[in-house]
Amino acid sequence: MRWSIDFPIHESPFPISHRSKILSMGSCFAQTIGQKMKNAKFDVLVNPFGTLFHPLNLADLLDHALFQDPLDQEGMLERDGLFLHYSTHSDIAGKSPEELTEIYSQKLRLTRSYLEQGTHLILTLGTAWIYVHETFGRVANCHKQPQKMFEKRLLSLEEMEMGLWSVLDNFSRAFPNLKIILTLSPVRHIKDGVAENQLSKSLLRVLCANLEQRISSVSYFPAYEIIMDELRDYRFYKSDLIHPSEEAEDYIWQKWQQAIFPVSTREKVSEIQKVLAELTHRQFNPDTEAHRKFLQNLLVKVERLNKEFDFSRELAEVESRIKR
Repeated sequence: MRWSIDFPIHESPFPISHRSKILSMGSCFAQTIGQKMKNAKFDVLVNPFGTLFHPLNLADLLDHALFQDPLDQEGMLERDGLFLHYSTHSDIAGKSPEELTEIYSQKLRLTRSYLEQGTHLILTLGTAWIYVHETFGRVANCHKQPQKMFEKRLLSLEEMEMGLWSVLDNFSRAFPNLKIILTLSPVRHIKDGVAENQLSKSLLRVLCANLEQRISSVSYFPAYEIIMDELRDYRFYKSDLIHPSEEAEDYIWQKWQQAIFPVSTREKVSEIQKVLAELTHRQFNPDTEAHRKFLQNLLVKVERLNKEFDFSRELAEVESRIKR
C-alpha cells in the first residue's frame, strides 16, 4: 500500500546556476531556500528587510528599492530602546532614528543592486491576511504594539494582484534579464484559524497562477503542494505542528534542485555539500595518522573548490587544524 503520492515537477524555464545572482524575499521558505543556496556558494541576498509574509508588503519594499524612496518617518516607532519601522521586520533596528534611516537606505541600495545586476528574484508569499495601522496604513510587522491600533483584513485577490503585478511589470521593463520565481510558503498560519488559513493560501495560489499567466518572466515552484500532498503527515512538521521539519525542508530542497538547477549545477552542489559535511566531522582522537591523512585529503578538496568559489574561511579552518 502506498502512503504518499509523488507528482512531477516540470523543469524550470529559468534555471539557476552558480553564475546566477539571486534575491530571495518573503516568508520563512524564502529564508530557508535562500540560506541553503547561500551555503552551497550561490551569490544570493536573503531577506534584506527580514521575514515578510504579505505580497503587498513585498511589493511596497520592492517598489521602494526600484525608486530608492526615503524611509517614511511616520512609520517609525521606539521599543525597548531600539527604533523600528512598520514596513520591515524587527531584525531591521537602529539605536536612533538616524541609524535606522541609514540602515534602511543601505538595504534599499543593496536590494536595488541585486535587482539591477541579478538574474533571479524569488518571492515566497505567506498569507493574504494583513494588519492595517490606524494612521500609517498596512504594516509588515506590528512590533508588539497594542492590538487596538490595528485592523486585521483579508485582502481580495484583485487588490493583491494589482499591487504585485504593477511592481513586477515595472521590473520586466527596468530589469529585462531578471526572472521571477514565485513560491507559496508551506508554513501554516493557523493563528488566523484553520479555515481562514486555507482561504488565505487559496487566494495566494490563484494570485501566483494569475501573475504567471500575465508576466512572461514569472514561474511558480510548488513548495506548498509538496508539503500538502507528498508529505501529508504531521511527522514532517516541527513540534509546533506549523513549521516544516528539517527533514521536510531537506526534501523540498532536493525537489528544488531537480526542478531549478541544471545537472552540472546539481553535481557541483553535491560536491560542495560533501566537503562541507567533512568539515563538520570531529575525530574522537585527532592525534592519529589516519586523521592527519583525512585533513590533508580534505585540504586538497577545499583548495580545488576555492579556485571556483570563496572557500577562504573553510581553507583557513582546515589549515589551522593541520597545524595543531
